Amino acid sequence: MFFPLLHRLQAVTVGPNSAKDNLLHVLDSWGDDSFDFVRHQAPRIVGVLIIAFILTRLLKAAARHLGNLSSSQGLPSAVRSQQLRTLSSVIHSVGLFLIMFVAALQILPLLGINMGPLLASAGIAGVAVGFGAQTLVRDFINGFFILVENQYDIGDTIKIAGVQGVVEAMTIRRTVLRDGDGTVHNVPSSEIKVVSNLTRDWSQVAMSISVAYSADSERVIKLLQEVGEGLASDPAYSAMILAKPEVPGIEKVSGDSVDYLMLVKTKPGAQDNVRRELRRRVKASFEEHKIEPGNPNRVYVMDAAKPG
Repeated sequence: MFFPLLHRLQAVTVGPNSAKDNLLHVLDSWGDDSFDFVRHQAPRIVGVLIIAFILTRLLKAAARHLGNLSSSQGLPSAVRSQQLRTLSSVIHSVGLFLIMFVAALQILPLLGINMGPLLASAGIAGVAVGFGAQTLVRDFINGFFILVENQYDIGDTIKIAGVQGVVEAMTIRRTVLRDGDGTVHNVPSSEIKVVSNLTRDWSQVAMSISVAYSADSERVIKLLQEVGEGLASDPAYSAMILAKPEVPGIEKVSGDSVDYLMLVKTKPGAQDNVRRELRRRVKASFEEHKIEPGNPNRVYVMDAAKPG
């Protein structure tokens, strides 16, 4: 509508005799263009704006629902609430940009603006930015799916990108771990290929107890079962243990020692406390019942024969 009218105005030559005729011609052309615009282009623009408005309201409602869900009491942790709030903000921002971008692509051609050069320029700029920020884009994409799938929470012990530790902080771009030595690891989301969560839902203490080869196996297994049952019935540790401790039997026979396996299923994060107390009780029980521990590093010294 606007560009043809501009061309007509430029083509008008104003003279003493033709000024009135030219003005009438321009007004007549402007009226035809306005009528054509109101009849054909205007309804399409209004339709695009209405659709964009409806999509924006739906997007806002979805983001509000996620925000309300993050504030509910039914979530397993406050960390998950924070994740949902982050997702709500990301979804609203990205969705709003996409709606506005698509609406602009539909409206601008109706106003007579050629989108070919603009799209070509945007494509070249997008390729340049993509090469420079491809790692950052991967960080955000991977981080988005990690948050959506709730692969781990703050406080979980995980193994990612070759390092292991407790999750201290997590965003859509990175995860912060602290290992057993106190070292802090900042892991970009793009480097996370496999997540090994050591404290999701439950943990398990798998302890191998070495006993002298000469010890009676049935007696050792019975003592270990008694130690496990005593630990599970202790009020200080019963809340940490999720199932009855098990002693499957002999795990390995090596030289003068026999290794017995003991399994205890615990709550996430409680396995270290249970493991230390279990070792203390096993040692006390073996000392009380005179069970000799295994020692694979034992050295035998034979007396040399005396001359003569």
